[in-house]
Amino acid sequence: MLSVILIIRLKGATIASNSVRINDEIRARELRVIGESGEQLGVMSKFDALGTARDAGLDLVEISPAATPPVAKIVDWGKYQYQKMKEQQRNKKSARTSEIKQMRIGLKIGSGDLDIKLRKIRKFLADGDKVKIQVIFRGREMAHPEIGRALLDRILESLTDVATADQKPVMAGRNLSVMIRSNQKCQS
Repeated sequence: MLSVILIIRLKGATIASNSVRINDEIRARELRVIGESGEQLGVMSKFDALGTARDAGLDLVEISPAATPPVAKIVDWGKYQYQKMKEQQRNKKSARTSEIKQMRIGLKIGSGDLDIKLRKIRKFLADGDKVKIQVIFRGREMAHPEIGRALLDRILESLTDVATADQKPVMAGRNLSVMIRSNQKCQS
């Protein structure tokens, strides 16, 4: 059996189609046909559907081969492929995955520097990313973990309007860390 693979390249995007059958490649004897403007033409034989498509100067494309009877649409094949490719590009663009950003803060941070770090954290959260905040202990600062917890509590308190913590702060080695995420349901 001969399998046809059609590859269309347009501005760096590639669509390979070996599952969509057009015109004479359609195997079904009867098809539910949709016209070029979207109207239902009803169930007809493959021969009649091909004749209707050729009269319109267009192609018969099998849209849903698993349906009973299979659904075919009368369209311009090149235009159909172009629209499918553009739809895939839009879906790929909208399916952005969130990243984990990291913000490291020392115990002796000044209030101005802390404000700048908080602004950056708010920007990360607005972009839909999760943020891991780490309070770094250096040298003898390890003897006073309560100071680090107080700093982290102050940071989390100032971010309550935009973020929630995923879990309680965890001490790992010389770092006290917590993961936060945006508390907004829908992010644009």
